[in-house]
Amino acid sequence: MRLEVHCQDRLGIAQDVLDILVEHEIDLRGIEIDALGKIFLNFPNIEFADFQHLMPKIRKIEGIEDVKTTPFMPIEREQYQLKALLQTLPDPVFSVDIKGKIILVNDAVVSSLDVPETDIIGSDISELLKGFNLSRWLESKTPQAQAQRIRFLEQDYLLDMLPVMVPDSDGADILAGAVFMLKSELRLGQQLTVFHKASADSFISVQADSKAMKNVVKEAKRMAELDGPIIIFGETGTGKKMLAKACHEASRRNQEVFLSLNCGSLRDNITETELFGYGPGADGQTGKQLGLLEQSQGGTLLLDEVGELSAHLQVKLLQVLQKGSYHRIGDEEELQFDVRLICTTQKDLGKLMQEGKFREDLFYRLNMLSLVLPPLRERRADVVVLAERFVKQHSVKLGLKAPKMTKACLDYLQIYPWPGNVRQLENALYRAVSLLEGRELEKENIQLPSCSATVSFVSEEFSGSLDDEVKRFEKDILMRLYPSYPSTRQLAKKLGLSHTAIANKLREYGINKKAVKIV
Repeated sequence: MRLEVHCQDRLGIAQDVLDILVEHEIDLRGIEIDALGKIFLNFPNIEFADFQHLMPKIRKIEGIEDVKTTPFMPIEREQYQLKALLQTLPDPVFSVDIKGKIILVNDAVVSSLDVPETDIIGSDISELLKGFNLSRWLESKTPQAQAQRIRFLEQDYLLDMLPVMVPDSDGADILAGAVFMLKSELRLGQQLTVFHKASADSFISVQADSKAMKNVVKEAKRMAELDGPIIIFGETGTGKKMLAKACHEASRRNQEVFLSLNCGSLRDNITETELFGYGPGADGQTGKQLGLLEQSQGGTLLLDEVGELSAHLQVKLLQVLQKGSYHRIGDEEELQFDVRLICTTQKDLGKLMQEGKFREDLFYRLNMLSLVLPPLRERRADVVVLAERFVKQHSVKLGLKAPKMTKACLDYLQIYPWPGNVRQLENALYRAVSLLEGRELEKENIQLPSCSATVSFVSEEFSGSLDDEVKRFEKDILMRLYPSYPSTRQLAKKLGLSHTAIANKLREYGINKKAVKIV
């Protein structure tokens, strides 16, 4: 029989209850007091008449509010729940004591070994799991959770080793045993396949609490459903590649490959080979190599920093887009082009066109759809959420408990201008978490170069009036955006102004297709 006693927090109340049990000569098997102060009693079943006398006496104790029977003691309920959880796990799980003796297994272990559970309990875990010294790990001063490759029943498994720590009377943690969880290569493969599948919301990894980013994600979701090329504009470190990947995963091509090429990281001839591949007729080549255009057929190809493409490769890419086909280098076989292109750039392509460094016809082929990622300094509402996410991610990778960021630290992160954007924030927090010795991240733990809290667009030695400088800045903004938003209505919507106001400003500054060399 088990009783649940609701009572006030009074010194000696538990002893008063025990005295009544002694008076009735009841053999107490167990007593527990939970976090809410309730007392749980476990004793053998008694006659109904004795029970009728016992309950009123307990209720008369000063501070007792209610007494009722209960089917489980708290520890029993936890044990049943844990056992039920273990039995439903499809992977083998062992629980051992500090000597490595098995004290609990789940059904997956029993079915794998094909022996009764009683034959497994009490065995040494090292007799079953080979390839790692589990005894030495258990005997170490402070065993840490880790993963190892081991052999179980002549098969390779990934072993997760989790120490079980309990607090002693002084509050220090001591080792009570360990739990070992096994995953086979097949199970790992199945889980990785699910992990790499596109989620229901492919943009879930793109942090968008700020109004600016919410608008970007909203536009990106609509563009992802289309099949035209996209250019993503944004400063370094703003997350252009992540957004491009999200667009691919939300598109009809999400079951096909997503490949990328950094247009500025390789020499021109190597970039051309990477993009187009080569055939047996290429100089010094006897076989063939598939280029990224061919490998990504049916899928998506990301051209990272497309503004770095040479004039020669700009012409070749333009021909692919115009003809819908291409050839490998040194090969006459015509290959069909069925690839969605997503391009990123941190450069001002409009300015590059004016300087003759980027082809206008290629730009308008690629710029069918466009997104502009705002810098982190213009999306302050995202800074704290991003910081918390990075701290948790880095802590998991480093096997640490995620520290808490103080208010001073969060305030500092929000006012810093982040010239390196999200990437700089991520790297700064990785360094801070890696070197942290306490449990709180202070402002002093964030090591960043001195930087003005605002970005200056005006030279300190400028000549002229404030009105002149404002007009110069305004004209520069319009000149930069006009190539991407050649319709005055599109540009007006982007800047939050009326169509008439934008038309008047374009006329005032002489900005038109001719001025930006648009043919």
